[in-house]
Amino acid sequence: MGRVRTKTVKKNSRVIIEKYYSKLTLDFQTNKRVCDEVAIIPSKRLRNKIAGFITHLMARIQKGPVRGISLKLQEEERERRMDFVPEVSYFEGKMAVIDPDTKAMLDKMSLRLSPNVTVQSSSDYGRQRYDRR
Repeated sequence: MGRVRTKTVKKNSRVIIEKYYSKLTLDFQTNKRVCDEVAIIPSKRLRNKIAGFITHLMARIQKGPVRGISLKLQEEERERRMDFVPEVSYFEGKMAVIDPDTKAMLDKMSLRLSPNVTVQSSSDYGRQRYDRR
């Protein structure tokens, strides 16, 4: 069975995250050392519990908003994720197959087709779905 995290562990973890977010990672060992440096924690066991909960919260913060942690931190995390631009486009080198209706819509919007996009004939379009089974 799992363990219950006390109010002390949760509260102190949230405080450490708010103050030292830039030093913390998703790695327990690193977070344990950061806890040693920034806080006076009376026992090794308590330090490990706090570091473990910090690691857990850091993973949750990356996925989305977490209750009890300042919104400013979460906004920064969201902006960092939104500003990320991959070096190589996901679509570069991948072949995309579209149906004639989609091509007609793109033509009406006057968008050029990428060289990686091929238009599938309308007679093949319905068959492709059933052939996969």
